[in-house]
Amino acid sequence: MFRPRFGPRRSAPRIVLASATLLVAVAVMVPAQPAAAQAERNATTDAITPVEEFSRQIEQLKKTFTDLSKKIDDGTKSIDGLTDIEKARKEVADLRVAVSALLGAVADNGDVARLGSKARERADEKLKAFERDTRFKPAEKEFLIAQWYKLRDETDRAMTELGGARKDFAELLRTLQTNEDFIDELVQIRQAQKAIEVIRQLTKDIRDASDQLKKLIGGIKPPGV
Repeated sequence: MFRPRFGPRRSAPRIVLASATLLVAVAVMVPAQPAAAQAERNATTDAITPVEEFSRQIEQLKKTFTDLSKKIDDGTKSIDGLTDIEKARKEVADLRVAVSALLGAVADNGDVARLGSKARERADEKLKAFERDTRFKPAEKEFLIAQWYKLRDETDRAMTELGGARKDFAELLRTLQTNEDFIDELVQIRQAQKAIEVIRQLTKDIRDASDQLKKLIGGIKPPGV
């Protein structure tokens, strides 16, 4: 009767130990599945990120190529215009026409000279008219005549200044005419300088596009390689 009563109690610690071991194993194994899933998601994210960046670079490169094509087209047209001898000659011809027109205007009998003469004639006419004008009182008439004498004198001074400016300008225009061939060469030199500027800018644009393309090509590989 004594042995059967206490026999089972000696096996209790083994059962408790086995249960504790099982719980620990379960506790360790349960979080292992979410950790693996998270690692897998991280790996997927790491793989997608370079792909998205690559796609973004492609879109940017497409825009760069479109812009570069337009710049090349514009540059070609600019060079064609800047190396066109006939266009340079036309500029000089247009200048010649403008100079001739201005010379005609500032000549001794031109429009500018006639402007001063007309103003002087107007003052003389008014003074003559007041000699026989009976509409005003003596004091009023005296005041008006004095004003027109003053205006005539001021007109004479203005005409003298205008004549000096007109003659100086006419002389410069004639000098310009005598140097027409030299001016023609200067215009062609300036066009050549502008052509160089266009070429240098186009070179910069092409190098910038090349740098973008190199960066894109360098990214054509699997992540981590």
